[in-house]
Amino acid sequence: MTSEKWLFALATVLGYALLCGAVAWQHRNRQRAAQRRVQALLPATPGVPAWWVAYASQTGQAEELALQTAQALHTAGVPVRLAPLSQLRLADLQQADRLLCIASTYGEGDPPDSAVPFARQVMADADVTLSHLHVGLLALGDRTYAHFCGFGRQLDQWLTGRGAQALFERIEVDKSDPDALQRWRQHLAHLAGTSDLPDWDAPALQAWRLRARRHLNPGSAGEEVHHMELVPEETGAALPEWQAGDLVQVEVPGAPGEPRDYSIASVPQDGAVHLLVRRTRRADGSPGVASGWLTRVAQPGDTVMLRVRPHGGFRVGDNAGRPLILIGNGTGLAGLRGHMRARVAAGKGQAPMWLLFGERNAACDAHYRDEIDAWQRGGWLRRVDWVFSRDQAERRYVQHALAEAAADLKDWVGQGAAVYVCGSLEGMAGEVNATLQQILGEETLQQLTADGRYRRDVY
Repeated sequence: MTSEKWLFALATVLGYALLCGAVAWQHRNRQRAAQRRVQALLPATPGVPAWWVAYASQTGQAEELALQTAQALHTAGVPVRLAPLSQLRLADLQQADRLLCIASTYGEGDPPDSAVPFARQVMADADVTLSHLHVGLLALGDRTYAHFCGFGRQLDQWLTGRGAQALFERIEVDKSDPDALQRWRQHLAHLAGTSDLPDWDAPALQAWRLRARRHLNPGSAGEEVHHMELVPEETGAALPEWQAGDLVQVEVPGAPGEPRDYSIASVPQDGAVHLLVRRTRRADGSPGVASGWLTRVAQPGDTVMLRVRPHGGFRVGDNAGRPLILIGNGTGLAGLRGHMRARVAAGKGQAPMWLLFGERNAACDAHYRDEIDAWQRGGWLRRVDWVFSRDQAERRYVQHALAEAAADLKDWVGQGAAVYVCGSLEGMAGEVNATLQQILGEETLQQLTADGRYRRDVY
């Protein structure tokens, strides 16, 4: 090898080491900031009992409300311990005096992924007595699902069934109902002995402009899917910071107070928020309120009111240096694309990625195929499995491709890979979860969840 080649190889290795060091440094800084935030809420005087504020969050809403709750109590002079429900042990509950819990429900009555270990282990104990514990519970849900606030209700019943005393009647929130959240704040003020708790309304919606919209699947057997690009309406305005995995909330004209969540399919380096939106239909055949407006009514140049919302449960987090297995279907590709674009933007030397994606027909529904093929040729994607359910007589879905690749899946996970799933809750997500459990074993899948190596953004 010539000296020039040696120097190039050495520079490449050093560049990769510096990149890994920078990623690790940024992650450590975020961890330290989060730790400082939590430590600041603890009692300043040793021996002063702290109130527990716990949360079970899937998309980040419960976590955000829990942090706001803890900060408001701390401001009022109440010492607080803030933690995800998954970190609470039975011993913590047996020693605590007051517990304020914000619990989301996932799908049809299930706990959020992060709270599954608590539900299966701590809540499985029927003999424990918690008669000393005083509890206030905020249950988050969506009335369009049959089991509204299902997990919050289960948690409340389990706590009161063990003898815990309710500080006030359980508060149930339909989506982001402001009246229900105001009742929660009023109870907190009463408990803290103050009438002056700070408000914590959601960040204001900002005016953005629809810069471009492109119909991706003309001729498809399914509903039309559109790629959309949005930029701040104010000329020269800086983009807000977001990370791969985060969401935007879009407010539709005529439906104030009911913003719709969409996965962001881009990173700030792209200079715009990218969305992947399917036009849905309601039971009577009319288009969905939000998707119908975004894909048909709004035109390039029009104003769209939105805000960026962190989605901690689907960010890369501690998996920044790990291989990624990205699994999804339909418009779930948006959340996965965000992660792929983040790795590409970070430059060479990133850990490998494997994409498994399902849709109807290759001829019409291979969204972003040119981009994905280019990433595969460039080495960003080690492997891509396209699965088209209707291109053969027998229906074939993502879970089938996953089962066929069981040996490779085990190998990737054994080498430290993290698994990210994005797409439809009904059908795909459940079947993929069952297939992962069959291949890896229930205990391993639970451990991956607890370690943050199995993350889902499904709807």
